[in-house]
Amino acid sequence: MEVEQTALPGIGLRHEFTTHSGRRIGVISHRTGRRDLVIYSKDDPDRACEAVKLNDEEADALVELLGAPRIVARLNQAHAEVEGLVSLQLPIPATSPYVNRPMGDARVRTRTNASIVAIVRNGQVYASPGPDFVLLPGDIVVVVGSADSTAEVGDILAEG
Repeated sequence: MEVEQTALPGIGLRHEFTTHSGRRIGVISHRTGRRDLVIYSKDDPDRACEAVKLNDEEADALVELLGAPRIVARLNQAHAEVEGLVSLQLPIPATSPYVNRPMGDARVRTRTNASIVAIVRNGQVYASPGPDFVLLPGDIVVVVGSADSTAEVGDILAEG
């Protein structure tokens, strides 16, 4: 799918794409931080038939509903094509010894040969987090490796 980006001088950026059914959808990101979700007329792709103004909380909710699960699903699909490679989504419990500590303290890669490829926090995906990324309760850690190594990561993050 092709996403077109257009600079809007004095306003911000517009990103648009066409759905499989032929509808144009856009997001205007204003310099002020506001975002508008725009649905264009089916008969005239240059005329907006609906525009919804989104504040930060609403935009975050929309991202959570549409974005994070889709990214993880794509990752799972890619791993399904590689024999022996799995990905798990592991929640960080409030009781984890690694809560409020840098991810590198767990030494996951060294101890298991599995890799943490993303953290999902409040609907936002942090891809390829570095060892200084601080884990919080409720974070979802996306781990890739063998079935055994990813299970070990779950044990480490839960119990230390």
